[in-house]
Amino acid sequence: MSRRNPYGFNKEFNPDDILDNLKERESAESGEPPAADEAAPPAELSDADLQGLARERICPSCPQGKEAEDVRLRALAEVDNMRKRLVKEKEEAIKFAASNVLSDILPALDNLDLALEHARGQEACKDLLVGVEMTRKLMLDALKKHGLEVVGQVGEAFDPAFHEALGMSASPDVDDGAICHILNKGYKLHERLLRPARVVVCKK
Repeated sequence: MSRRNPYGFNKEFNPDDILDNLKERESAESGEPPAADEAAPPAELSDADLQGLARERICPSCPQGKEAEDVRLRALAEVDNMRKRLVKEKEEAIKFAASNVLSDILPALDNLDLALEHARGQEACKDLLVGVEMTRKLMLDALKKHGLEVVGQVGEAFDPAFHEALGMSASPDVDDGAICHILNKGYKLHERLLRPARVVVCKK
């Protein structure tokens, strides 16, 4: 509660004013700034402000800055390599998804080849031979659309990567080291070998 100034002035007397004047006088004599009544609340910084302060604190030419940049570049390279690897694996999975199904169809093609081989030269099987040849051609044309290719031809040079030699024989019609007879045709899906061709190699 305020009181009248005992010295007769019209201004109301307030003890708090006296305390404030004393504090200001003591601060002026000691040379220290007056203490704040309450501590200033800490400033809230956004993520962008924090990143900017971090860049200012780390000099690009100092070892810490170079190390941080190396770590960042390595992480980016690893992420890019992983992305490329995943894309490649996905493409290969789609490309060779039908390999198991096509492998199961190969014995049916072998039986058609055997039927054609035994029916050739027999007049009674002439009409049957035409039907089997058409069936085999339709099957191969349909499978070629999915990437299936025949491996092994008579007169072709023997290649252990695609051919499996089951014997050797002399033949005047082919060169030495070439395929003179095919026992089972081989097949590959795009560039992947499904089954090697079983052949007889010419030996002169």
